[in-house]
Amino acid sequence: MADLTPLLAFRWSPRSFDPGAELTRAEAATLLEAARWAPSVGNRQPWRFAIGHRDDEMFKRIAVNLPPAEQRWAGRASALLLAAHPRTGHPFAAYDLGQAVAHLTVQATALGLHVRQLTDFDRAGLVADLDLPDDVRPYVVVAVGQLGDPLSLPADLVAEESALRHRRPLAEIVLSCGNAIH
Repeated sequence: MADLTPLLAFRWSPRSFDPGAELTRAEAATLLEAARWAPSVGNRQPWRFAIGHRDDEMFKRIAVNLPPAEQRWAGRASALLLAAHPRTGHPFAAYDLGQAVAHLTVQATALGLHVRQLTDFDRAGLVADLDLPDDVRPYVVVAVGQLGDPLSLPADLVAEESALRHRRPLAEIVLSCGNAIH
């Protein structure tokens, strides 16, 4: 990889979290601080987060709204974060929230942690279970923790978890428009 910072090169989204590892309050604060300093259109900072640590009530409320297939491994994460944004008034809120979650992800890597983002969950259930304001849209759930043993996952996930990472070549993602990357 061409001079890519190790924080990006070694970032990985596992399902195999260490069920005994805890996310400290200092680590959680650092992750949220990284998200807070993300760029946003007009400096609106539209992101909102709810964080649950394994075995606390917030974690349980978030986890119960994940699909059963994701619940099989998500309970091993040290924390589950709900990332949300306002429903109206800011056309780039989802884009800005993505930037904040990306910053959180890179900071997690710097701390020796891993994250996996989930977009398939019961949004209406989370709104109700977390008593979210009407103008807040749950957008992504982020599982955070230390890497665990992939062989501890359900058998159907082990092969996928241990497969090599794949990225499309630059030639597939760059629109040429008369320009070329050399």
